[in-house]
This record gives sequence, C-alpha cells and structure tokens, in this order.
Amino acid sequence: MRDWLHTNAKPSDAVLRNTEWFLEILAKYDVKATFFILGEVAKKFPSLIKKIAKAGHEIGSHGSSHKQIFKLNEEHFRLEIADCKKLLEDITSEPVLGYRAPAFSITPQTKWALEILAEEGFKYDSSVYPISGKRYGWPGFNRGICKIDLPSGYTIIEVPLSTVTILGKTLPAAGGGYIRHFPYAITRWAIKRIQKTRPTVVYMHPYEIDTEFGNFDTKHLSSKDKNKAINLLKMQLRNRHTTAGKLFKLLSDFEFATIGEAIKKTSNLPVWLVK
Repeated sequence: MRDWLHTNAKPSDAVLRNTEWFLEILAKYDVKATFFILGEVAKKFPSLIKKIAKAGHEIGSHGSSHKQIFKLNEEHFRLEIADCKKLLEDITSEPVLGYRAPAFSITPQTKWALEILAEEGFKYDSSVYPISGKRYGWPGFNRGICKIDLPSGYTIIEVPLSTVTILGKTLPAAGGGYIRHFPYAITRWAIKRIQKTRPTVVYMHPYEIDTEFGNFDTKHLSSKDKNKAINLLKMQLRNRHTTAGKLFKLLSDFEFATIGEAIKKTSNLPVWLVK
C-alpha cells in the first residue's frame, strides 16, 4: 500500500484518500482483503491501519520503505522487514504473518530473502512472479500456492502472483497495471482459467483509481532521466479512469478472501525446494 513514485516522496494524503475509497467499496460488497502496508505509511497514518484491521482485513508487510530487495544487503533487508512487522503489530495488536516485496523483487538472485523472512516469523510470502520479465520474475517457479523447504531447515509458504500460459508463454494476469491496461473481458477470462486449478491472486495499488494526480516536478532530472520519467508517468496514468468500473465487475463476478484464508482452504500444498 503506497503512493505512486513513493520512492521519490514521503507518503501523501492521496494514499489515505484512495485507501479509504477501497475500504468503502470492499465493505459494500462484504469482501475481506489483504493489505500489504509500508512502514512509512503506517508511521504517518496509524489510524488508517487501525481502520483497515478493525474492518476485518488482513494486514501484511510491504517493508519499511519501497526499496527493491536487490538494492539491499541481508542486514538491511532484515531491518526493513523486522521494523515494519513490529510497527504494524504494535498498531493493530495482531500478528503480521505475510509479506510482499516491493516490485515483486524476490527472484532467483534474491532468494536468500526467503530465509530471513522465515527467521523473522513470517509464515507466508507473496512476492514471486513466475514469469520471465524485464523488471521481475522467477521463471519456472510453481504457479500455485506451495510450501518452500529452505536450506536452513525453515519452511515458508509462497503465494505466487497469478499467470496464464498462452502459446507456450507464461504471462502475468489479474493484477495492478495488467487490470488497468487490458480490457475487463481479458482479465475475467484469465481469472476463470486460473481458477480451474488454483486460487487467483488479484492485486491493486491505492493509486490505481486516482485520476487526480498532481503536478510531477522533473526540473531536478537530466534530459535522459526526464524522458524516462515522463514515459513512466504516461504508463502509470493510462486507463486509471477504467479501474473503478473494472473493480466493481470483479467484485460482482467472483468471490474473494484474504490470502491467509486462501492458504487455509488450500490442502495438500506441493513442496518447492529452494537450493
């Protein structure tokens, strides 16, 4: 749960406004969700975190800041997750058992993070995207909920992000920008196909519905970085006006539960060995 471009700015009132909108809609449809929350957001808006928990939603950790794991060493990563976990537990008086990495940055190169998550008391992770992507991905990873046996002897449950296979290629589906950019019919088709064999993980960021995006200051950027930032901005703003309507259709067409509940309902978890 964060603002867009959160790494360049402190959490703003936009995350408060947008999250409260989601809470109202979820209450209307009587749906409980899992909220992966940044420590920086929790520090600024503790009352919002209490409101989410009081409404019966599951609280998970998104780390203290929005730094991808490959930018951290093991010591720094441990501090990122331990500090956020304690903060969220202090605010809600409930255990925080789940984690999602910024930008899905648990990959074959950062699989060491799973050991630290297990050591710090997390029972499940939902950071692996079983795709071959430019920014993230773990090609060949199990596409369903599975138990990971770690080299240290610890175990942790992985809840991978959802994918579909088309013409032999594994593609991401049912989350964030993929919901915004693709017509609803494609998302609906993907979820129905995935649900034949496993639960579908659907995710959204609070900013996905925000069409009141303010001015973006690029004065401090070089010409090259400015062009990259402008192109990224265009991509992030694309189709935001469609997100709310798509969410209403999703909530009408499918049944939803928290990740914790989905794990409980999934029996005979396959075992995935990380070496």
